[in-house]
Amino acid sequence: MPSLIDIRRRIRSVKNTQQITKAMKMVSAAKLRRAQDRVIAARPYVALLSKLLADVAAAAADEPAGENPLLAARPEQRVLLVLITADKGLAGAFNSNLIKGAQRFMAERAGAHFKLELAGRKGRDFFRKHGVDIAGEYTGLSAKPAYADMAAIARKAMDMLRAGEIDAVYMLYNEFKSVMTQRLTVTRVLPVPLPDRSEPMDFIYEQPAAELLGELLPRYVETEFFRALLESTAAEHAARMTAMESATSNAAEMIDKLTLHMNRVRQASITKEIIEVVSGAAAGE
Repeated sequence: MPSLIDIRRRIRSVKNTQQITKAMKMVSAAKLRRAQDRVIAARPYVALLSKLLADVAAAAADEPAGENPLLAARPEQRVLLVLITADKGLAGAFNSNLIKGAQRFMAERAGAHFKLELAGRKGRDFFRKHGVDIAGEYTGLSAKPAYADMAAIARKAMDMLRAGEIDAVYMLYNEFKSVMTQRLTVTRVLPVPLPDRSEPMDFIYEQPAAELLGELLPRYVETEFFRALLESTAAEHAARMTAMESATSNAAEMIDKLTLHMNRVRQASITKEIIEVVSGAAAGE
């Protein structure tokens, strides 16, 4: 049975851990507020850009300029998978779900050859050890999400598609739904899937629609890459805040149990001493 000193030392250790997890929860909550604001601001822009792109693509289809290579669908024999994970742990199942999702995605398309663009240290460290064809590695992106960083990755993917090195580009990331919920999302970004024109709009274009489409498509792809990073960053902070809140609660429960156990040990020790004193007094008589 551990002594009172051992139990007190354990309680102090758990209290120190509780202070750390509580501080990490507060830091994640502050970061989450900023990340959530950026995600909410980006979603309407991407939705409107997607709708505009569908209208322009429909107008460009009537022109004899030929199909844009970023729209041309082909058999998916060579696939580029862009996986966005976190650089740090302590976020529950955030990273493990992404890695398992990537493995499942590749297993379901066993006939295709995969290249991976790995954004985030956790995904990079895992797939480095598994003999996967890695096209690029990026760390530190979620610390300060910048459009230029994701735009560079998007341009690289578009160049690979135009050169015929790959047939499709997919992104796998955690989409932010709420503080308690992050949804594992796999989406094809290249060739660009055009949304249905539920409410088509007739525009009069000053320049040829095909030329306008050629300018809009790269911008749309870059924006989709950046939005995925914003979604993943917000989801990461939410997952870490939830994990640290749970850890803080668990630490409080452990402190209560250890304190109760310490009191029982102390009471037993006092009772034993009283019995020994009484027994000694009785023997002296």
